[in-house]
Amino acid sequence: MLRWTVVFLIVAIIAAVFGFGGIATGAASIAKILFFIFIVLFLVSLIFGRSPRGTGV
Repeated sequence: MLRWTVVFLIVAIIAAVFGFGGIATGAASIAKILFFIFIVLFLVSLIFGRSPRGTGV
């Protein structure tokens, strides 16, 4: 998911350089949303990945 964030960020930068303001704004907002989803999923995996588990025996 972080890869998609980087892709949309690069698309936004290239579109901004060439003067496509609407495309740059859209790509930047998609990149921002994907980045925040990535952060939330990362934090959830840190919290639940470190929880102690039963021995199962």
